Amino acid sequence: MSKINRKQEALNYHSKGRPGKIEVVPTKPTNSQRDLSLAYSPGVAEPCLAIAANKEDAYKYTAKGNLVAVISNGTAVLGLGDIGAQAGKPVMEGKGLLFKIFADIDVFDIELDTKNVDEFVNIVKALEPTFGGINLEDIKAPECFEIERRLKAEMSIPVMHDDQHGTAIISGAALINACELQHKDISEVKIVVNGAGAAAISCTGMYMSVGAKKENIVMLDSKGVIRSDRENLDKMKAEFATDRDIHTLADALKDADVFIGLSAADVMTEEMLLSMADKPIVLAMANPNPEIAYDLAVATRSDIIMGTGRSDYPNQVNNVLGFPYIFRGALDVRATGINEEMKIAAVRAIADLAKQSVPEAVNQAYNANNLKFGIDYIIPKPNDPRLITEVSVAVAKAAIESGVARMPITDWDKYKEDLRQRMGKDDRIMRDLTMVAKRDAKRVVFAEADNYKILRAAQIVKEEGIAVPILLGKKAKINKLIDDYALELEGVEIIDPVEEIESERYQKFADHLYKKRQRRGLSRLDAEKMLLDRNYFGASLVEFGEADTLISGMTKNYAKTIRPALHVIGAQPGSKIAGMYMMLTEKGPVFFGDTTVNVDPCAEELVDITVLLDKAIRKMGIEPRIALLSYSNFGSNDGKTPQKVRKAAQLLHDQYPSIIVDGDLQANFAMNPEMLTANFPFSNLNGHAANTLVFPNLESGNIAYKLLQEIGNAEAVGPILLGMNKPVHVLQLDSSVREIVNMVTIAVVDVQSYQKGRQ
Repeated sequence: MSKINRKQEALNYHSKGRPGKIEVVPTKPTNSQRDLSLAYSPGVAEPCLAIAANKEDAYKYTAKGNLVAVISNGTAVLGLGDIGAQAGKPVMEGKGLLFKIFADIDVFDIELDTKNVDEFVNIVKALEPTFGGINLEDIKAPECFEIERRLKAEMSIPVMHDDQHGTAIISGAALINACELQHKDISEVKIVVNGAGAAAISCTGMYMSVGAKKENIVMLDSKGVIRSDRENLDKMKAEFATDRDIHTLADALKDADVFIGLSAADVMTEEMLLSMADKPIVLAMANPNPEIAYDLAVATRSDIIMGTGRSDYPNQVNNVLGFPYIFRGALDVRATGINEEMKIAAVRAIADLAKQSVPEAVNQAYNANNLKFGIDYIIPKPNDPRLITEVSVAVAKAAIESGVARMPITDWDKYKEDLRQRMGKDDRIMRDLTMVAKRDAKRVVFAEADNYKILRAAQIVKEEGIAVPILLGKKAKINKLIDDYALELEGVEIIDPVEEIESERYQKFADHLYKKRQRRGLSRLDAEKMLLDRNYFGASLVEFGEADTLISGMTKNYAKTIRPALHVIGAQPGSKIAGMYMMLTEKGPVFFGDTTVNVDPCAEELVDITVLLDKAIRKMGIEPRIALLSYSNFGSNDGKTPQKVRKAAQLLHDQYPSIIVDGDLQANFAMNPEMLTANFPFSNLNGHAANTLVFPNLESGNIAYKLLQEIGNAEAVGPILLGMNKPVHVLQLDSSVREIVNMVTIAVVDVQSYQKGRQ
């Protein structure tokens, strides 16, 4: 993608729809006059009086306990430098987004237009009644040290400058594990730190906290080695000044065990790397390009352990492994601060997690058969779902043990479960499925490629390595759209069925269709004409192995889109066809079926649909908990619908005892485990809400998903077509680009599973 296009895409991302990346959402009912009178006057007076009598009640009656301020003055923004407070706002909003999606922490970003330390400190101190914690961000050194020091001393809530401590914590975990793998004692390793800004100072301090010795550390800034005989050293740099007769990075690296890069690209040469001790450890963390290129470093030294700040190489030192979970643990025990013990606990937890067996979902996401502790896996991956439990718990325990917790936790198992449930929705499942798709991209036919949104989605899945697009349509029209919108689709195959009529392939496809449909009134000439329909031609590409899956439905109704696939490919032998939607809700993904195919299934057909749903959802790494819905609860009402649903439930219990399913159930009982347990303790769904809903007919399923999509603010991924002999998937009419990309992702994962099952 061209630099101009990437720039415009970034601007569009931030400006389209509601500008920015975050919003404030009410957490209480507001749809009646009574609700409003409780939310504001006169009802709000009661919590106000309670807090006036006991300040700690602010955590009970307000959002304070889950609210962090991300505060910056914009003097050291990313790689942009001093761009000012207002220009730094998109970064602070982005940091707030990360807090939310990784740890369910709410954030107000606050940009302060001041470079005066006293003024900055006084403003932040005055905000203490509002927030449960303060994340300082992108403040230049040396002011950041003084600001953080004073705020930590003068405030009674957690304060952390993530630019300093985030990198220190993650790289500290990486260093511990790298030393273990290289059989080096951290107390004896010689460490060279190239860079002397906020992150470098904090990193070096952290390495000492976990065992490194100051006398074994050499630090450099832009002027060279920081020596004790240099004039005008500030006190932070002076702390790490050396008397050794070394002046340059080349001097410092001779026989060094560890290189820590927090400086600039390409400052380390092959010769410097070769001069290091045996089994060197290099954490080159300059972004976007490290101090020495990863490929060059590993080619130069076969005994190296190498980490960078980049996601496209092993051992990424990524702050998102730390700050969301550190604040989560600190907030949950109402810590008065984030102390050294809590930071070290986070280091140890992250290091230890890398030594544990890796969940299969993480293996799949990174195209690995068996990720395990070793030179290419010294710290966990950012999508590891265990980070929130392991790191947050470790931080919370350290806060309690060090005496800074005001609300100790006693039931740690319950706390872990609360953390898992807290992370119910967001886009984690789609992020994980995207990583799975990327491990083995498949050929996807786009049958409606003469549409801008289809082409834009094709570009995205191509760029991200999710799929290899094949475009069907009139070449001139497709190429004109590509040119008009400056899309990057060079090298993508474009097929126009009209141009294929005389080809051997076209005749082969026509023969196949004719043989399948000749006893349904289809002539050979009819078969040739039907293949001019891109859905028939695309399905034929899949049937004959020239593509892996087909995506269509953007411009045609569901029946017209699915019919060609059924005629060409057909259903799995003995299987029903069904449609499923994955609804991404605030409580996590909920699967709906059948929402698109079977109008009024009988009990036996409901069984078939349920089995299809169970298999499909398990492929996504989720255990289905299935409720068969009606307007009755276990026979509380009679009628045709409850009777067939009860019969289906009994057949499933008898024939498929391993499937977690029950019914007939009303939807509210299925989704409310407390209510279900209180009223129907015998149900095998008790303990957790259902995550899969089987509707008694197409009418109810279709209405339900569309209502939830429009009123419940749920994102619909689908319809996912189940039961086909080969993977084919249908889009909603007028799908968004995001919805198309999501469906392609699901389709690729489906193909991977299909092909694996045939091996």
